[in-house]
Amino acid sequence: MYDKSNLLNELRPRLEANREMLAEWFEHKRAQYPAPLYGSVDIRDSGWKVAAVDINAFPAGFNNIEEDDLQRLVGPIRHWLDNEYPGSQLVLLWPESNTRNPGYAENILVIKKLIQSAGRECRVGSVELADFAEIEALSGPLPLSPVTICPDGVLVNGQRPDLIITNNDLTAGKIPSGKIPVAPPQGLGWFQRKKSNHFRVVQPFIDEVAELLEIDPWVLGTHWFVSGNKCLEQETCRQALAKDVDDCLDMLRDKYRSLGIDSKPKLFVKNDSGTYGLGILEISSGDELLNLSKRKMNKLTYGKGGAEVIDFLIQEGVPTRLKWGDYVIEPCMYSVGGDVDAWFYRANNKKGDLANLNTPSTRFITPSKLEMDEGGKEALLHASGWHTLVAELALLGLSAEYAELEN
Repeated sequence: MYDKSNLLNELRPRLEANREMLAEWFEHKRAQYPAPLYGSVDIRDSGWKVAAVDINAFPAGFNNIEEDDLQRLVGPIRHWLDNEYPGSQLVLLWPESNTRNPGYAENILVIKKLIQSAGRECRVGSVELADFAEIEALSGPLPLSPVTICPDGVLVNGQRPDLIITNNDLTAGKIPSGKIPVAPPQGLGWFQRKKSNHFRVVQPFIDEVAELLEIDPWVLGTHWFVSGNKCLEQETCRQALAKDVDDCLDMLRDKYRSLGIDSKPKLFVKNDSGTYGLGILEISSGDELLNLSKRKMNKLTYGKGGAEVIDFLIQEGVPTRLKWGDYVIEPCMYSVGGDVDAWFYRANNKKGDLANLNTPSTRFITPSKLEMDEGGKEALLHASGWHTLVAELALLGLSAEYAELEN
């Protein structure tokens, strides 16, 4: 049987030969949708497929981007602000209410500097953080400005901001912006956004690009389905779900067999409306769902801030073939205005190639550091090719989510 476990390497010349056509396709599609302010995309590259597995509308992690890439972000931010909000001068940056995470505070500090470098005045604060004058970031204190609610929205230091940029994922609901514009749109907050909706709207784009490249669209995405309405808490529903899981795994085994892939497929069960890596479980059979321990069930159904998980996304697991020494790694790509402008790599030496790498043991590695050794160079091989392609498809999907909110 022909082994296609390195299918991406085999197909790479086809991608390179169609760069110009793909650029024209993206230009045509982007003209039809609103440009997202920013976003980040987590990529998995197994060698036989490459997929965007998580797409963040309110991305943290800007502090992990190397300085040269950060400088390249200033122009796109200025361009986006000039196009979307040309009269905006005072920007209020609304963060998460997390006062004990210096890494997250550093992320906010970096975003603030980017906005200031783009020619805007930027203050940081929220109603929830009104009692704090500052919070500690990795490089020092992050000053906070008092934010108060007024009939027309909010005031920061007694002034009405022209624009609110939120880096809060809005799990708890909308912020009291009144008539002040908010970017990204509040409708993308986790109080109503569904991961499954993103994968639904991005699939037609994946199908079109796969057709242009004459490849199987399965190579560029993941198989998924949704379990809704607290199904895991209902015995009859859970039994039906277990059968759906086994059917999905059988389909993936057949696919692996046809490609000569020596790997056992697994699925991830995720909160369909959540972030922070909460509510994630790896399974390899329907029986595992039927025999969940109480501890695992509680972990699975617990969302950010104690929010109850209602719907679950059941998603094909994609192992990462990328390694750096004894670390398994995955690309994290960052965008302003819909183009991939920067990236770094999430690295973990305590997790396997299929596991969720976003844990306390994670390190963040820059491309320049990977370039210093042969193993790292291998990880960078597809950075500007397959990895950027699926990231920009995911960002186009995020734009399509924006468009649905406006209709």
